[in-house]
Amino acid sequence: MYPEYMRPSLKKVAQTRKQRFELAKTDKPVFPPMSAEEREEVLSKFHPDYKPDSKRKIKIGVNKGNIFTTEVAEMLESRSRIKPDIFDLSKPDLETDILIIGGGGAGCAAALIAAEKGSKSIISTKLRLGDANSMMSQGGMQAAVSALDSPTLHFLDAMGGGHFDNKPELVRALTENGPDVVKWLEELGMVWDKNEDGSLVVRHGGGTSRKRMHSSRDYTGAIIMRTLMDEVRNHPEKIDVQEFMPTIELILDKSGKCAGGILYNLETEEYFVVKAKATIITTGGYGRLHIRGFDTTNHYGATGDGLVIAYRAGAKLLYMDSVQYHPTGAAFPEQIGGFLITEAIRGAGGQPLNKFGELFVFPREPRDVESSAFIRECEERGNGIETPSGRLGVWLDSPLIEMLHGEGYLDKQFPAMHRQFIRYGIDIATEPMLVFPSLHYQNGGIEINAKCETNIPGLYVAGEATGGVHGRNRLMGNSVLDYNVYGRLSGKYATNYAKSVKLGALSLQHIQTYEDELKKANIKTKLITPILLPSYTPEDVRKRQLTAQYEGTLR
Repeated sequence: MYPEYMRPSLKKVAQTRKQRFELAKTDKPVFPPMSAEEREEVLSKFHPDYKPDSKRKIKIGVNKGNIFTTEVAEMLESRSRIKPDIFDLSKPDLETDILIIGGGGAGCAAALIAAEKGSKSIISTKLRLGDANSMMSQGGMQAAVSALDSPTLHFLDAMGGGHFDNKPELVRALTENGPDVVKWLEELGMVWDKNEDGSLVVRHGGGTSRKRMHSSRDYTGAIIMRTLMDEVRNHPEKIDVQEFMPTIELILDKSGKCAGGILYNLETEEYFVVKAKATIITTGGYGRLHIRGFDTTNHYGATGDGLVIAYRAGAKLLYMDSVQYHPTGAAFPEQIGGFLITEAIRGAGGQPLNKFGELFVFPREPRDVESSAFIRECEERGNGIETPSGRLGVWLDSPLIEMLHGEGYLDKQFPAMHRQFIRYGIDIATEPMLVFPSLHYQNGGIEINAKCETNIPGLYVAGEATGGVHGRNRLMGNSVLDYNVYGRLSGKYATNYAKSVKLGALSLQHIQTYEDELKKANIKTKLITPILLPSYTPEDVRKRQLTAQYEGTLR
């Protein structure tokens, strides 16, 4: 439950609720959306991406000289886990048509389409199948299926939300494939929320001009992942799932085509050489880097592994200067700091309030603008609520939703959220949630075209590991659509490629070349990547760990 010193602020929230409820019932905005100029001002002054030390030039690799988020640049300017000359690449341990690196939504979708088209694949996943950000998404998936909507309107919303930095051909493929993905998932067994007449329930999300958010209560990601995983398990003759077996480096052939990867068994500490005619990276994001020290909504294994291995091999990255912070991460209880509070709460009528119970921003601004407004309210205006450990937050007035939609609505529509807070003595139907922005999404990634192809022949990418689909800010629900659309497309195009490609002798020379670049740039680092799993030990202890890791496991 909330500490006693927060009670005066909670009382003010309750006192302003009736007036806000009366306004919310009308068509008049309870707080006007910002103008373009106002949005630019709040972003430039308060978004973490704009801080002076948040970015720097990367010193090596194909993107040398480009501006990257500082923590990402440090991750990429690192040492490999292996010595290339210890591997006999002429005798692969496993061979397959397609190596899929990552076992989340995009990886599963890719494997299913590849199997449908006759290809065999190996899914190399760091943890268990489905241990991914895909499993954790709550609010829903965008797709233009209602009579008042269209893929064109969806396209315009996505482009505007991304500040028009998106690659238009990628957004077009995303939005035009949306209705087919809704149908495909339902045919596989996905249970969407529906109205009594059988039509799909649709809700608003931040930055959307139409209601197009499809959901399965607030378990949307979990239900989609369960559906995809079950179908993957139904095809063991075509899909070989290797759990606790991350891919730690890519393999190229002598002409520079991607030809598989080096897998590492986390349980037996053995390496495996996998030769593949095509390779798809679906490793997700890097939330566990805790950019700028922020809490994260991401799963435990989200350490940016796909970026590292692709960059060493020469794949171009895009928009690595941009990070998404979700406006509503839990600030209290502190045991769940950073926990995602779905944007659907605001879509249903929840309002962000300061310590005086005042609404200070339009509730459905795009995520980067909304987050910046929260930070401004806390840090510049001093209107945040402090937690016992010194965190700051603002109220998200969830009881207002009960007034708007009727008693029991939150428990019915957001059961996971309701249960998460009731564990700590907070009933979100009667008390608001305390929230603050949380590191949520990797806006940039490996550059692809609409066929999921990179600049390396035979290397494809899908899902959060890609760059260009969302520009420099992603709208709610487009990531779930993204990993389904591009997971399916990568499976299709990788299969087509694999049917005709001829691979030459396998090589790991690019790893040595990258090591030489590090030396030439005079970069001295003890960081070994891919990181695989984050460390939460104290800084002085962690430094000793990294030194021991480098001296003891570098082969």
